[in-house]
Amino acid sequence: MSEATPEAAAIRVIYVEDDEDVRAGSAQALELAGLAVDAFGSVEAARARIRAGVPAVVLSDVQLPGSSGTEWLDQIRAIDAELPVILVTGHGDIAMAVQAMRRGAYDFIAKPYSSDQLVTVVRRAAEKRRLTLQVQALRDEMDTWHGIQALLLGRSAQMQKVRRTVMNLASTSADVVIYGETGTGKDLVARCLHDHSDRRRAHYVPLNCGGLPEALAESELFGHEVGSFTGATRQRIGKFEHAHGGTLFLDEIESMPMAVQIKLLRALQERSIERVGSNTPVAVNCRVIAAAKQDLKRLSDQQKFRADLYYRIGVAFIELPPLRERREDIPLLFEHFTLQAAGRYQRSAPSLSGAQLAELMAHPWPGNVRELHNVADRFVLGLLGERLELAAQDQAQPSKLPEQIEQFERVMISEALKRQHGDVALAAKALGLPKQTLYDKLRRLRISTDSFKPEG
Repeated sequence: MSEATPEAAAIRVIYVEDDEDVRAGSAQALELAGLAVDAFGSVEAARARIRAGVPAVVLSDVQLPGSSGTEWLDQIRAIDAELPVILVTGHGDIAMAVQAMRRGAYDFIAKPYSSDQLVTVVRRAAEKRRLTLQVQALRDEMDTWHGIQALLLGRSAQMQKVRRTVMNLASTSADVVIYGETGTGKDLVARCLHDHSDRRRAHYVPLNCGGLPEALAESELFGHEVGSFTGATRQRIGKFEHAHGGTLFLDEIESMPMAVQIKLLRALQERSIERVGSNTPVAVNCRVIAAAKQDLKRLSDQQKFRADLYYRIGVAFIELPPLRERREDIPLLFEHFTLQAAGRYQRSAPSLSGAQLAELMAHPWPGNVRELHNVADRFVLGLLGERLELAAQDQAQPSKLPEQIEQFERVMISEALKRQHGDVALAAKALGLPKQTLYDKLRRLRISTDSFKPEG
């Protein structure tokens, strides 16, 4: 028999069987499969082990001295309705087993059973329990978050650095350039910089420069004259002036036409604009946050972006990592988006299976967080099957097996370290690993325990 994963080993089996020989043989089969077993001869002896959130599954015979397995099932569900209970019947009573399933049993096994059958059912229940507890831990953690931590989600070292940088820059007047691929959340970071600044009571004015022709870009940014039914003209306020006292967010600034870049540079230097038909400049004091998918310095060297504008706005920089480089954040982000979608569509929030989580972790996420958000919406709407088939949806190539194994190790180790607040010894015990082995994996995966200490 193959060994159980460290994650499955962390879920204990609370096993109740009054036949000593059957109890000993079944417990041995489960232990040889890598599962930890606490075996008892009666419900009364095992009852103290049951509590809400216990990292365990229950395997119980139905016919027992004292309380029966079905009676215990009702008691367990009153304590923790999500705790998987597997019932064992020795009389082939299928009707009773079906009734128990309707009352909330996870599964049933009829005697006589093989070791392989027993291990398969128990291991599946243990995996379900592990995922249930992981989801609950994520929800509990998100409930304690506030401010910027609740907006820029992620426990990865990269996202902790992003949050620190945002908080450091928010209270200043420095212009900022945000770099990141499509879907990494550049607009969210810009909004956080505004909302946590002294300018938050004034306007936050976004403008996507991508694909705007020169005339339209200039009109949107600096305003233009509009006619009326009376033949009179008036000045339509542009976004630059509208952002006075607040923040102007220029997304995809690398796409801004050169002529508009010149006018923007002049406005930034003079902090004013001249309206059409007026020689009196209008003072404008706004903070500029720009976002780009390409390196503006390299583009300026190639004369594809004005160097003087780059040096004018390039005071501070924030780089957003693509989702594939912070895969340990995927479960948390997906759960967050699932809960949001459930509320928005008035649906219950479904739980991922182990296979579905594996797909999420293996997917390359070319659309980054935005793509993950859309997948969570489809998941809640019931548009995805038991297999998410993410690669088929965007024709992307899945990760190779060694990459998937490394991704899973990274996530599971990170989860254990998070629960133990960075304590390697406790995390190693929870994972069922020798401490030195875990240290070796931390070095190989470049995981820092410091990133799991509470932020403050």
